[in-house]
Amino acid sequence: MQLPSVLLENAVAEFAKLPGIGKKTALRLVLHLLNKNEEEVKLFGDTIYTMRNSIKFCNRCFNISDGDICSICSNSMRNQQIICVVENIRDVIAIESTQQYNGVYHVLGGVISPLDGIGPDKLNINGLLSRVENDQVEEIVFALSPNIQGDTTIYYIQKKLQNTNCKITTIARGIAFGGELEYADEMTLAGSLQNRLPVQQYVNG
Repeated sequence: MQLPSVLLENAVAEFAKLPGIGKKTALRLVLHLLNKNEEEVKLFGDTIYTMRNSIKFCNRCFNISDGDICSICSNSMRNQQIICVVENIRDVIAIESTQQYNGVYHVLGGVISPLDGIGPDKLNINGLLSRVENDQVEEIVFALSPNIQGDTTIYYIQKKLQNTNCKITTIARGIAFGGELEYADEMTLAGSLQNRLPVQQYVNG
């Protein structure tokens, strides 16, 4: 793609690094910004920089937060005795969009994947075990993507929790095996949450 300016070319290259953004879309976005006044472009840039520089992760569940504890964990209207275990923050957003879950979350930050060099020690598993031990948790709901890595992670954590009195369930398989949780439609995801299964049945079945 021949561009008339090195500055324009550099800006397009940066936008093209974003997921799902090709060179043509990146050029369209950059040209859009060029048509805005300087104050609007400065606000855009400052907002992105402030977000990246100032955003925090909840000390309890590892969700994105503006403070030390996120708005979900600090909400007294949420059921603090039910923890939904998810792979990443996108999954929290997907489940919240269903409006069918009123507990709290625990973001693992990934799933166990030996081929990718991701072991249990690289995930937020110890924090989850500590919450179960100290916070009188009644139920753990696994909402991990239905694939080999997700199943391995569920199996590992379930073994760690087998001597507790905590009920351990997983979302029903309304989502096809090998699919990604964040791409499931809201109706399917809501049904999977409502029809969750005991983990032992899930692992053996």
